[in-house]
Parts: sequence; structure tokens; C-alpha cells
Amino acid sequence: MNIVLSRDAQVKIMETTVANAEKYFGQFCSVLASYTRKTAKLRDKSDELVKNLIDFANTENPELRTALKNMAEELAKIQDYRHAQVERLETKVVNPMKLYGTLIKDKRAEIKKFNSVRNREIKELEKLEKLRHRAPSDRHIISQAESNVQKASVDAARTTQQLEEVIDNFQLQKIKDIQKIFSDFLTVEMIFHARSLEVFTSAFQNLQECDLEKDMEDFRSKIHINTGNEDARPVQATNLSSNTNWRASSMSVQSTLQRQQEVEDSYEESEEEEEDDDYEDHRRVEYARVRK
Repeated sequence: MNIVLSRDAQVKIMETTVANAEKYFGQFCSVLASYTRKTAKLRDKSDELVKNLIDFANTENPELRTALKNMAEELAKIQDYRHAQVERLETKVVNPMKLYGTLIKDKRAEIKKFNSVRNREIKELEKLEKLRHRAPSDRHIISQAESNVQKASVDAARTTQQLEEVIDNFQLQKIKDIQKIFSDFLTVEMIFHARSLEVFTSAFQNLQECDLEKDMEDFRSKIHINTGNEDARPVQATNLSSNTNWRASSMSVQSTLQRQQEVEDSYEESEEEEEDDDYEDHRRVEYARVRK
């Protein structure tokens, strides 16, 4: 019976090992598959960014246009690296994790088979104990029961040894696969980020070298933006003749107005003289009439 209890402890350890592998490998597989899908989505969104950058660059002035197009080309190169990253993650990380679904099912089947043999051994032992209590003097029946227990124990021992080897191999394969899978994961990430860092650095430096002031000069020349100090001098120089003509025209107008005023004054004086003459004639007529 002590042997049976010892086997129970062995089986619990084996079952726990397989159960933990099933739980955490399932989580790893789900998370890494999601990680890979989101990396692929990031690649696709980055491709959209590249397209938008090129479209925008075509609307800008030469310096910024060249800088943005160069940056877009660098980003496109990074997306090639990211595409390779996605493929390597699927091949070297996700797919090996998926294989553990089938592998763990096989190990559970092995444990189930062992549990069946162990349960048969336990039943034979219980049957023998009952016979010993019911018919302790019936040696034939007891001997038969002891023989059955012996066979069940031999089967259980053989199955236990087989299960030990199976679970031992499984544990060894599991820890080696974990080491390899996550080593491959880290290698894939390091390769991508190392190459990407070089390209990002180049893109950053090229963008910083863009001569924005040159683009602004070009832009200002297109929309004719002029500063006040620059306008004052050339306008005075170019309008000299027109200023002279204006002054001459002004003097001519003043002279005409002056002559017109003199004519009006002369006309008013003549009218006053005529009025004075009429008044004198009128006085003479009145004076002559009174004298009469």
C-alpha cells in the first residue's frame, strides 16, 4: 500500500507539470500570436505613413520635399525589416508554441493510461483486503486475489516507469524549447531593432540637414512678400519722374485757378462800376425833376 501512495505522489507531480505546461504555453502562444499580429498591423500602418509622407512631400518646396521623401524611403526600408520580423516570429516563435497543444494532449493521454492501471491495482488490493476479512481461512481465494494484486502491481510498476520516462523527456524538451523559442524571439527583436536603429539614425540626420530657410525664401518669392525697409528706397527712386510730373501739374492747376480768380475779380469790379454809374444817372434825373 505504501508503494501505491508513493505512486500517487509521483503522478500528482507529473500531472502538475503537464497542467502548468498546458496553462502557460497556451498563454504564451496566445500572447505571442497577438504580438505578431499587432506587429504586422504596425507594419501596415507604417506603410500608410510612408504613402502619406510622399503625397505631402509632393506639395512642398524642394528642400522639405527631398528631406521627406528620403525619410519615407528610410521608413519603407524599416517596414521591410518589420515584415521579416513578422515572418520570423511566426516561424520561430508562434508555430513551435502551437505544437505544444498536441504534445500536451499526448502527455495527458499517457497519464490517463497510467491512472487506469493504478486504479486497477488499487481495486485488486482492496479486494484482497476484503477477502482476508471475510474468509481468512479460504487460502485458494486469497491466493488468487494475491496473484491478481501481484499482476496489477507489476503492470502499475511498468506503467509508472514508462510514465516517468515520458514525463522526464517531456520536461527536458519543454525547458530546451522554452530556452530556444525565447532565444529566437530575442534574436528576432535584436536584429530588427539594431537594423532599424541604423536607419532611424540616418533618417533623423538627413531630416535635420534640411535647409528650411531656403524653402522659406522660395515660398516668399512665390507669394511676393516684401519688407517695409526694402520697399521704401526703390519706390522713391522709381517714382521720381512721376513726382516731378505731379508737381508740374499741381503748379499748372494753381496758375489756372489764379487767372480764373483774377477774371472773376475784374468782372465784379466792372459790375460795381456799372452799378455806380446807374446810381449817378438816377440821382441826376431826380435832381432835375425837383428843380422843375
